[in-house]
Amino acid sequence: MRPVTRPAFATRRRTELFDALVTLFLSEGFAHLTLDEIATRLRCSKSTLYTLAGSKEQLVQAATVHFFRSATELVEARVAATHGARERITAYLSTVGAALDPASDQFMSDLDAFAPARGVYEQNTRIAARRVQELIAEGVATADFRDVHAAFAADLVATVMVRIQQRVVRENTGLDDADAYRELAAILTAGIEA
Repeated sequence: MRPVTRPAFATRRRTELFDALVTLFLSEGFAHLTLDEIATRLRCSKSTLYTLAGSKEQLVQAATVHFFRSATELVEARVAATHGARERITAYLSTVGAALDPASDQFMSDLDAFAPARGVYEQNTRIAARRVQELIAEGVATADFRDVHAAFAADLVATVMVRIQQRVVRENTGLDDADAYRELAAILTAGIEA
């Protein structure tokens, strides 16, 4: 049996719709929007939305996955183009912050209130913490960082990332997400530098 392949146009159109959906959700949130309103805003039919997902809830979850997948590609490309342990961690955390910068307060509130989307965010936070742990371990191995407990440092980063996601950092400090990630990168790398 031959594998089913989609025409390039279908894949491109699907990506364009998800990109537009993510832009809409980041800007305005999603809890208040109906499928009819989403279709109108994206200038497509409701049946087109059903090709992306079977329900509004599944559409929100799929858009959240799309957002984090795209953000991860951007972050990893930035890290790959950077040299030096400190610079790589700074690039990683700063780019995470920049990727989240367009997220409105409404989007973050809706995300926190909708368990499937919140779960995607939490999973990505755990993945990011593991990635920071890898970057720290690489820096320790090259003697760019002092011999620190990489898992502890990553756990510390994950805790702060969750507080950023929940807008606690913004409420307590006034820092927006991008600035909070830059500060986290500066404090972390200065604290573990050899």
